[in-house]
Amino acid sequence: MIMTTLKTGLSLICLLFLTACGNIQTVPQVDIERYMGLWYQISAYETSFNQGLVGVTAEYTLLADGSVQVYNKGFQETLDGPLDEILGTAVVVDETTNSRLKVSFPGVPNFPWANYLIVILDAENYQYAVVTDPLKYTLFVLSRTPQLDDGLYADIVQELQTQGFNTEKLLLTPQPAF
Repeated sequence: MIMTTLKTGLSLICLLFLTACGNIQTVPQVDIERYMGLWYQISAYETSFNQGLVGVTAEYTLLADGSVQVYNKGFQETLDGPLDEILGTAVVVDETTNSRLKVSFPGVPNFPWANYLIVILDAENYQYAVVTDPLKYTLFVLSRTPQLDDGLYADIVQELQTQGFNTEKLLLTPQPAF
């Protein structure tokens, strides 16, 4: 009886999760090769894995097998603080759009679904992007430069509000001046 209840509960959780996954609209197309390179985190929801980090960047490198090497780094508390870094791998889950990827890191639970969803992208120049996960637990505003024009950032935040994101939870990430 307990096992049946547990299985039913887990099935309902999976169903709710899959329903939530379908509700997030990703961008219609991503050119993976153009998406590669260095991205600066302009703002993000605070999570256990980015708490207290500044100068956060993500660098994506396309590998020969089609997967993507993910190198995330940031500094603890100040731009000259101790380095915090992690190396992972991503694979495209939706090859029609390339806007849904599954990213995995060593020592972090590995889920079977796409957990890196590109919801906003500068499709012309690939100068900014916004990424979330299926449950909207994470949200990252990324830019090719350490700072983003205030007007452009405001437009991105407005679009995120339109998409149902809680933008009040976004925290600006200190980056070096350029």
